[in-house]
Amino acid sequence: MPAMTEPKLISGNANKPLANAIARRMSMHRGMSVNLVDARVERFNDQEIFVEVYENVRGEDMYIIQSTSNPANDNLMELLIMTDALKRSSADRITAVIPYFGYARQDRRAKARTPISAKLVANLLTEAGVDRILTLDLHAAQIQGFFDIPVDNLYASPVFALDILHHFKGQLNDVMVISPDVGGVARARELAKRIGAPLSIVDKRREKAGEVAGMTVIGDVSGKKCIIVDDICDTAGTLCKAAEVLVENGATEVHAYITHGVLSGPAVERVSKSVMKSLVITDSIEPTEAVKNCENIRIVPTAPMFAQAILNTWSGTSVSSLFETDTLVPIYEGMYSAS
Repeated sequence: MPAMTEPKLISGNANKPLANAIARRMSMHRGMSVNLVDARVERFNDQEIFVEVYENVRGEDMYIIQSTSNPANDNLMELLIMTDALKRSSADRITAVIPYFGYARQDRRAKARTPISAKLVANLLTEAGVDRILTLDLHAAQIQGFFDIPVDNLYASPVFALDILHHFKGQLNDVMVISPDVGGVARARELAKRIGAPLSIVDKRREKAGEVAGMTVIGDVSGKKCIIVDDICDTAGTLCKAAEVLVENGATEVHAYITHGVLSGPAVERVSKSVMKSLVITDSIEPTEAVKNCENIRIVPTAPMFAQAILNTWSGTSVSSLFETDTLVPIYEGMYSAS
């Protein structure tokens, strides 16, 4: 049954540029102006968060665009309080569009007496009144099962495949996809399959959290243009070390495609000084000025994909169609044309 009302977007403070870009894309698709709902999301002097929605949202299909990136707790609370405000204002359905789902790395009990924070966040969102989740490259696929509401997990892989096919045109025979650890093999294999490239693995050993003791390359990377694939780049220590090891093992070039550029602490400086020719990230997290100004970091937009996913959710059509590279070619409007 076709939707009777237009989808309405509202944004917190986590990534306003992405929210505005999604609104612009939806305006193009709809042939009419789609604007963010007028609201204020502010802090009192004691840093309590206050939300006021200035427009009538009764009976509306609402989409809250809010990454729970740094500062993770503030952005998560904004999302929860915005949901409560919309719920109490009689919104018909509330979809949380979370390009970067924070706390996703705490998805299991790795040691005794530790939390499963990703499950806690899932409970908080559901209890606040979220009816549906739309996110990108969850750190662990099983997080979808932490929710008792529908969760659509989009993938950056088809967008990355378009980007690689465009930027490495005529050189694909020399390209090899690299998983930076054994746990990321499925993600790397998926991208390798899309671009028809072989796969290799960097096996890393940690003495303690945040410190890599040693790395071993599984596979022959000599003479190859290596593309490291992962979902999160935080301090970039492991990534830069992996790039060095690949070059030591004969790789001619090293590039990285990472969905979520957390890039905290010394990350940008490390990337700028590393042997990597390029680090490609998405805008799921609003890039800092340092990230924007780093010569070997490039940002791929996600607004076209999220805009289409929101429209598909609103109209009741398939979101999984966006998992296919061919589907994204027209959505990205010739950005990655074959010419």
